[in-house]
Amino acid sequence: MRRNILIASTIACTFIVALLTPSVYSVPPGTDDQIRDRLAPLGSVTRAAAVLQSAVDVSAEPLSGEAVYDQFCSVCHTAGVAGAPKFADNAVWEPRIAKGMEVLMNSTLYGINAMPARGGCIDCSDDELNNAVVYMLDAAK
Repeated sequence: MRRNILIASTIACTFIVALLTPSVYSVPPGTDDQIRDRLAPLGSVTRAAAVLQSAVDVSAEPLSGEAVYDQFCSVCHTAGVAGAPKFADNAVWEPRIAKGMEVLMNSTLYGINAMPARGGCIDCSDDELNNAVVYMLDAAK
C-alpha cells in the first residue's frame, strides 16, 4: 500500500514539474521581427470601389419597360418557356389583362407558377417592373 502511494505521488510530482517546466517547442523559432512578419496580414480590403459603384447605381436613370423586358422578361416570354404568356400574343394576354394591373403587378413582384419573384430582376425597382408590364401589355393590344 505504501508503495502504491509512493508511486502515485511520484507520478503526480513528475506531471506537475512537466507542466511548470517550459518546453523547447513552446516558443516559435525566430526573432520578434520574423514572428511579426509571419503574422502580418497578407493584404487589405477596401470598400472604396463598392461605395463608388453604389453611388453610380443610385444616380443611374431608371430602365425603360423595353430595356427591362429585353434584359430579363424576354428570356421566357419570347418563347413561352414554362407556360409564360408569349410577348404580343393578344389571345393569351387578354384574360390576364381582364384581371387588372394590380393582379399583374402582384404576380410580377412575388412570382407566379414558374416565374420567379420580380421576374428574376432583383435589382429592378417596382416602377421599372411596372414599366415592363405596361410595355408587354401595350404589345399585346
